[in-house]
Amino acid sequence: MSKLFRNWFANSLLNIITNMIILMTLAGYLHTMVHLSGVGAAFATSVVLAILNLFVRPVLILFSLPATILSLGFFIFVINALMLLLTSAIMGPAFRLDSFGSALIVAIIMALFQMIIRTFIIRPLRRG
Repeated sequence: MSKLFRNWFANSLLNIITNMIILMTLAGYLHTMVHLSGVGAAFATSVVLAILNLFVRPVLILFSLPATILSLGFFIFVINALMLLLTSAIMGPAFRLDSFGSALIVAIIMALFQMIIRTFIIRPLRRG
């Protein structure tokens, strides 16, 4: 395996685990908005979300570029919410979001937590 593939795989796995932990935390705190049936469902949801973010999200970003530019980038949160809703539709009863508003709130919180985790946990561990 090439070093590039190993780095991509490691980053993808780290992203999946991070999303899984964030989703489980949000399901615990926002139980009226986010419903997960268990740890396995959180892992599967995170894998499905990663696959959708790899293939579908770039197409949506490309098509919504004018709206993203006009909103100064905030439309990305709408795209992330749509990815979560699509993941919910694929996962069925194992992962449910109550509404688009719930998906938007979860997308914003997930983006904030991902930024915090990358900045204060992952980057320092990679440097040290």
